Amino acid sequence: MSDSFELEVEQITYGPKHHFFGYIGQSQTIPWNQSGRYIVALRNGFQDHMPGPGEAADVILIDTENEYSIQIVDQSQGWNPQQGTMFYWNPESPETQFFFNDRDPETQKVFTVLFDISRGKRIREYRYEDTSFGNSGVAQNGGYFLGLNYARMARLRLVTGYLGAADWTEGVVHPEDDGIFKIDVNTGEKELIASFAQLGDALRDYHPGVESKEMFINHTLWNRDDDRIYFYARGNFGGRGDQLNVPFTVNPDGSDLTIQKVFIGGHPEWLEGHEILGHNADDLVVYDTDEQKIVRTLGDQSVFPEPGGDNAFSPDGKWIINGSGPKRGTVYVMYRMADGTWARTERYDQGEWISGDLRSDP
Repeated sequence: MSDSFELEVEQITYGPKHHFFGYIGQSQTIPWNQSGRYIVALRNGFQDHMPGPGEAADVILIDTENEYSIQIVDQSQGWNPQQGTMFYWNPESPETQFFFNDRDPETQKVFTVLFDISRGKRIREYRYEDTSFGNSGVAQNGGYFLGLNYARMARLRLVTGYLGAADWTEGVVHPEDDGIFKIDVNTGEKELIASFAQLGDALRDYHPGVESKEMFINHTLWNRDDDRIYFYARGNFGGRGDQLNVPFTVNPDGSDLTIQKVFIGGHPEWLEGHEILGHNADDLVVYDTDEQKIVRTLGDQSVFPEPGGDNAFSPDGKWIINGSGPKRGTVYVMYRMADGTWARTERYDQGEWISGDLRSDP
């Protein structure tokens, strides 16, 4: 018989300001540093509008060994309520270094910051004058991160981007100089591995009318071996006509750009190899991106009542956390992969910002 377990919930931050991290899971977007002592988060004083130019949020460290005391270490102007600022602890220095996004207050160009808490300062900024983008996913074994144009995202689906940021692609339907960038953490060298022009060409036979649809990209996820990236090409979100929402995979060198013909929704998360966890119909499923088929289902509706919520694997792949709601109250499910044992938190009120551009996902 499997061993059951219980969950304990503890509040560690208090108002009047808002404290939040952003995405959970998403290929190791984890609040804690390696030892678990520090939690990195944002703090700000409003949630009634999207942050624009000049509206910075505090970058804070919460000390779990000192009564959850808070230290402000920096500020960011590259953030939104849903995603935060794309915090990632650096896999090459997971105890002391983390990434976050920012923007220049003069030019409104977005860039990525590498911060070292042992030195108390930014040790690198990844700025590119011709193509200003921010981090959208760090390689799970380190060495590289992916970059997206958050200004284009804000223009085409506000909830995902940074309002008022500089966009060099405005008016260009499928730009050849924008898409997914890969950046070498140590040298700063950048490479465009999948352009919107390439995506448009790939989709032409599958989605008539794609030539006139401006696209954006979301959820650029490295797998655990760092040899495959999963992402969505999207368009016409919130507009009239057919919505475009197509999953792709690509190798980190830009090869093997592939449409995944089975749609896996929610916020997907890589398991092992080329298998990814996501939502299909009413189930939480494991999908093989090589075979392009669903290979198994995890739990059922009694375990995961809303499998399309945020899903995250623990770093060792032994646990899943599924966050759902918040219209009926946010709830989290912890699921043990070894035997299917699970536990669920009580539902709690997330406040009034539960949908639209100002929401903070579970």
